[in-house]
Amino acid sequence: MIKFIFISILSLFLLLTSSCSKSKNDLKVAATPVPHAQMLEFVKPELEAKGINLIIIVTEDYNMPNRVLANREIDANFFQHVPFMEEQIKQFSYAIESIAKIELEPMGIYSKKIKSLSELKDNATIAVPNDMTNEARALLLLQEQGIIKLDDSNNFSVTILNVVDNPKNIKFIEVDAAMLPRSLEDVDVAVINTNYALEAKLNPINDALVIENKNSQYVNIIAVRAGDENRKEIQTLKEAMTSDKMKEFILSKYNGAVLPAF
Repeated sequence: MIKFIFISILSLFLLLTSSCSKSKNDLKVAATPVPHAQMLEFVKPELEAKGINLIIIVTEDYNMPNRVLANREIDANFFQHVPFMEEQIKQFSYAIESIAKIELEPMGIYSKKIKSLSELKDNATIAVPNDMTNEARALLLLQEQGIIKLDDSNNFSVTILNVVDNPKNIKFIEVDAAMLPRSLEDVDVAVINTNYALEAKLNPINDALVIENKNSQYVNIIAVRAGDENRKEIQTLKEAMTSDKMKEFILSKYNGAVLPAF
């Protein structure tokens, strides 16, 4: 069984900033628990056989991994899609970039109160992620289902303020992405990222009313600092994460809830 170590903000800071504990063969990668840390755990023995000590730093904070990567406190991260990374670069001027597309976690629409979106009543409440890129992703998915209409379907930064047609008078609640599964008890519908759905024991294939199709632009990537992409350790990680063995692992472990993107 794969085991993760969740660490507090203070201990995380101490881990990341402790230079005396880092050897030249350490490769520190920050990741969210499911499926990202699981996938890194799968390739850890392969990297170890090549002399690389993969240190996986597990976090549920979407903002920390890019900040500590840009600050040279880790070597890479694996938790985000390109629209999220580009928004963070725009906000914080991080010198980071993608080195590989790895997998897609189709965002889904879930409910404990209805079995189909056709049952959604007037004045219903829908919870969406409160970070800009995932909120936009959720709203675009709702638009695809005819629930709302946005002022610009090509804008990946839309928020609820960009809703121009809301025939059912839907009330939106913006919730931290990690808390969305818990919100299902209190709302009619929630739009949930697959990593958090899986953590909450929701099966996107069986439990979601609707999920994104495989053509989604929200493929998850490995990000590194600009200029580090050709480091031997980084290239070894990339090769392991885009191998046939990894493809087989994704397909067998997640049964369609996570899709290879390479």
